[in-house]
Amino acid sequence: MFTYITLGTDDLARAARFYDAVLGALGQVRAETPGTEEPGWIGWGKYEDDGRVQLALWLCTPFDGGPAGAGNGSMVAFAATSWQQVRDFHAAALAHGGRSEGEPGLRLHYNPDFYAAYVRDPDGNKLAAVCRGFTSEPPAEG
Repeated sequence: MFTYITLGTDDLARAARFYDAVLGALGQVRAETPGTEEPGWIGWGKYEDDGRVQLALWLCTPFDGGPAGAGNGSMVAFAATSWQQVRDFHAAALAHGGRSEGEPGLRLHYNPDFYAAYVRDPDGNKLAAVCRGFTSEPPAEG
């Protein structure tokens, strides 16, 4: 459905440090650095079988020159392959200037196998890491 998602930031260097950490916890890599492809843009993604990186998330300073702002009611959820990746994502976010919007854990009101953590990046954008399925731990009793 999506080709890529773009989030705005007022501090590209700070945002790059944050996303290098949280997306690195999910196996994503940075493929562009400021000024190498298009000034003011950085992208992250995963390696394809042919060795190229398919970029899925871009950060940039706003085109209109105004301040970046987080969307009210907007969130980007990243796929995790294990519960540990969800925990690593959350810990990396907190260690790099993010704040928690929901500790790692099962969200039974969504689905019995919906394990997620929610954070805000330093610019206020809401993010989640979600693992569907019991890939790393058995479900809790009770």
